[in-house]
Amino acid sequence: MSFTLRQLRAFVAVAENGSVSQAAQVLAISQSAVSESVKDLEADLGVRLFDRHARGLSVTQRGHLFLRHARTILAQVSASRRALTAERAALTGTLQLGVTSLMAGYVMSDLLARFRRANPEVTVTAIEDSGDYLEHLLIGGELDAAVMVTGALKNRAALMVEILEVSPFRLWLPSGHRLAGQDAIALSDLAPEALIMLMVDEMEEETGNLLSALNPRPRVAFRTRSVEAVRSLVATGAGVALLPDLIYRPWSLEGDRIESRDVSGALPVVQVGIVWRRGAPLSPAAHDFIALSQAAGPAGRGR
Repeated sequence: MSFTLRQLRAFVAVAENGSVSQAAQVLAISQSAVSESVKDLEADLGVRLFDRHARGLSVTQRGHLFLRHARTILAQVSASRRALTAERAALTGTLQLGVTSLMAGYVMSDLLARFRRANPEVTVTAIEDSGDYLEHLLIGGELDAAVMVTGALKNRAALMVEILEVSPFRLWLPSGHRLAGQDAIALSDLAPEALIMLMVDEMEEETGNLLSALNPRPRVAFRTRSVEAVRSLVATGAGVALLPDLIYRPWSLEGDRIESRDVSGALPVVQVGIVWRRGAPLSPAAHDFIALSQAAGPAGRGR
């Protein structure tokens, strides 16, 4: 492969802005130069990165796959240049972030720690709220980016999304539960069980949809907004829970064991991503936060 940084910058700009003309304005080059760079990149890779239509361009599935790598390459090049410039000033300014409640404790803390180590002079502020409200703040320009569950975004056309992790739902059980020893667990096996429901982000809705087809439907024994409460209730035998593997831990606060098992059938997944306003110029701090988050991956966030 012989693609150039110019081609990568053109590709990322078009992907983020949705059109060649807007990408050309961001890069301060001609539209023909942007188009030529993208076409040369597609030819070099041997894949179609964009679908062309009357309203502009949309990124293909393979384009989305390459977009993450392109951003990482550009971020690493930028970091390398800064590291080799002895007189460079430390990155300063502000970074305004949003986060949904479930992501605050399981994703955002590690991402912020990485960012602060790399950019100690940047002032970071964060707000925890519902996904709908964070979308409102992003579109209004009041946040640089948000870390959230992305499956139920209301304003996808106005937002850019970079998926960081896809986490499947699994069954949480107390140690010694009758289902823990089965070779295979089906959704129908849960009908006689009491259920512990987590009522944050999309968890309650996803679990309810999953079990709606069961007859009889499992009895909901407890509804809570606390993941630690779910752990304690499951560990002490008050019920079972269907929750994403992202937030699973094998022990409750009291030290009781919690088991986790796969369930056969079409279980939902939780997509965790970084979201920012489409077409909005990103500050250097926001660029670095997104790039560091992409580079971290699930393993880099301390899972």
